[in-house]
Amino acid sequence: QVQLVESGGGLVQAGGSLRLSCAASGRTFSQYAMGWFRQGPGKEREVVCAINVNGENTYYQDSVKGRFTISRDNAKNTVYLQMNSLKPEDTAVYYCAARLATYSGFYYRSRSEYGYWGQGTQVTVSS
Repeated sequence: QVQLVESGGGLVQAGGSLRLSCAASGRTFSQYAMGWFRQGPGKEREVVCAINVNGENTYYQDSVKGRFTISRDNAKNTVYLQMNSLKPEDTAVYYCAARLATYSGFYYRSRSEYGYWGQGTQVTVSS
């Protein structure tokens, strides 16, 4: 069982930066692949980025490539999302998600592949 708690959301002007954190409970965090998802107003929840168990392999949605960076610190049971050059279209509730990795090199991009979710943190980017 894993419990996830996001933090770091807020209101920022376009072009600004935020860093989200997701703290996980449990002693086996290093066995979990992690992902960040977001859900904008009236939209479906979509994958933003994902990372494998040791941070060597990552995936980014095209719209955030070069602006967002996912990382993890297994010693702190935490995954991060550094968001730079934020745009109004990045406005959404951001969720972190976790699943036991079947292979250490894998990351997962589909919402249905994750079994554990945080409560979400609101990110609002003003123009």
